[in-house]
Amino acid sequence: MSDKNNFIDYIRIFARSGHGGAGAKHFMRNKLTAKGGPDGGDGGRGGHIILRGNAQLWTLLHLRYFKNVLAENGEGGSKNNSTGRDGKDIIIEVPLGTVARNEETGEVEAEILEDGQQIVWMRGGRGGLGNSNFATPTNQVPEHAQPGEPGVEGWKNLELKVLADVGLVGFPNAGKSTLLSVITAAKPKIANYAFTTLIPQLGMVEYREGRSFCIADLPGIIEGAAEGKGLGHRFLRHIERNSILLFLIPADSADHAKEFEILRSELEQYNPEMLQKDFIIAVSKSDMLDEELKEAISKELPKGIPSVFISSVTNYGLTTLKDMLWDALNKSID
Repeated sequence: MSDKNNFIDYIRIFARSGHGGAGAKHFMRNKLTAKGGPDGGDGGRGGHIILRGNAQLWTLLHLRYFKNVLAENGEGGSKNNSTGRDGKDIIIEVPLGTVARNEETGEVEAEILEDGQQIVWMRGGRGGLGNSNFATPTNQVPEHAQPGEPGVEGWKNLELKVLADVGLVGFPNAGKSTLLSVITAAKPKIANYAFTTLIPQLGMVEYREGRSFCIADLPGIIEGAAEGKGLGHRFLRHIERNSILLFLIPADSADHAKEFEILRSELEQYNPEMLQKDFIIAVSKSDMLDEELKEAISKELPKGIPSVFISSVTNYGLTTLKDMLWDALNKSID
């Protein structure tokens, strides 16, 4: 199975919670009581559909064949005031960072962020009341019992937003995959053509004294991504959750400042809140630069945004980069 199929970040399913069981209409009848009172029991509730966070899952792959998720209906009530059994709940385990939406309205219905977190996504219908609930001094023989409430149903979307501390942002061929392969144990695909990375690649960066943080190489952005060109929204969705955005601009770029502005503009068009994140600029492939060129490029870069020159081939500047990322992460936590 290819990498592309192994990272499933979007699933469409038809889901229905269980219908509530009907309340019973029954009157006590036995050899001692020919015309006893009402004793119809309540119906059981329909099964819920529940989302549960699982930190061991990284994709939605396990759900790709579950096109129809149908919870069990509640059982009807019966005589002797017996309540029907509740329908069995369905628990869907999802990775952290999963968002559940109503396909028709686009409304976010649930968001899973923590391991073990449970959200009742689609409630089962309530069970109907049996006729024993409707007896009054003036109506001692109620003929009425409630039907169960229907469950809810509809087409739903589950989408995964990568939960990483640092997101790598850059044009295709900026050197993001190479950087990730050097500073983490991740093994991203690396080649000299656009969109080598079709799926987010996560890696843990080992820092000083046994500390670590998570970095994600995200699919290459191109001008027009906010309108859906290239990998478009599928890519931009993943950037929303990163605390820090590391902009990778290659040393051999024709215009470093313009490249940064295009990337920044695409993020702003997609979601202006992106601009509230911490930015760091890393000039990659810097092993080809002398001090004079570095100074010239530094003057091109936007003021007020920390920058560093790095080379994933020679490891130049990588320790400084890790220090900058760690400091920024801890500043944002504070």
